[in-house]
Amino acid sequence: MNSVIRVTCVVDTDGRLTFDLPLPAPDSAHLLLKARPRKGVPDPAARRLPLEASGDGRVLAVLEPLPALEEGRWDAFLVREPDAAEVQLTSGPLDLRVLVDGARVDRPSPVAVRVPYRALDGFLAVRAWLRPAHAEAGPIEVGDRATTVTARLHGTELGDDAVVRLRGRRSREERILSPSADPDGRDFRFTVDHADLTGVDVRYWDVHVLPSADAAPVRVGRVLDDVADRKHSFVYAAAPSGGRLVRPYYTVDNDLSFEVTDPG
Repeated sequence: MNSVIRVTCVVDTDGRLTFDLPLPAPDSAHLLLKARPRKGVPDPAARRLPLEASGDGRVLAVLEPLPALEEGRWDAFLVREPDAAEVQLTSGPLDLRVLVDGARVDRPSPVAVRVPYRALDGFLAVRAWLRPAHAEAGPIEVGDRATTVTARLHGTELGDDAVVRLRGRRSREERILSPSADPDGRDFRFTVDHADLTGVDVRYWDVHVLPSADAAPVRVGRVLDDVADRKHSFVYAAAPSGGRLVRPYYTVDNDLSFEVTDPG
């Protein structure tokens, strides 16, 4: 049985990830980041990081900001020699302080984000997002009849004809809203009338912003901080409307959606 190897990770202001392992100076060992398999993707991507001695009986591996990781979840392994079995690494302390205020930094296109985290099984993983543009959700105010969302666009700017679109999941239903934008073309707000979502047989509504009439839709979500999984930690109240309940929520990908349910 393999002994537990506990790795620490520090993120710096440039987005660089440094992994610190309690190992002697390596020969051919390396740290392997491997993307979790996804449906329709038979060969998950992998990133091999060389290990270097740090001089105190430990070794370091560095994941540089570029090239960006593909979007998804990446697990960390130690490979001691070329043909050796992979040993999954247990998560130690994670220093993510520089990520806490990440939404305040404007991101160019493509928007690349990486958040190390301790998985439910205790192993170290990295959550990655990679999108041409991104709308970072800020404060969400749930009222009796409507919900107002404040967001900031990264990787592009809002045009005069920008709209926010709520699309019913697995449905052709859409609701088009006019956002209120700041002069910088980045900050905007929109208000969702709960009654607009309850009159049809749609449970989930996904939120996008279309920066201009001919632009690709940009998903609204919240990924620019130190929270890898937001769905169960950021929970909003449900508001009654038309005999049903409406609430905003974050999906498993930290994207913003609305859910419509029946009471009870």
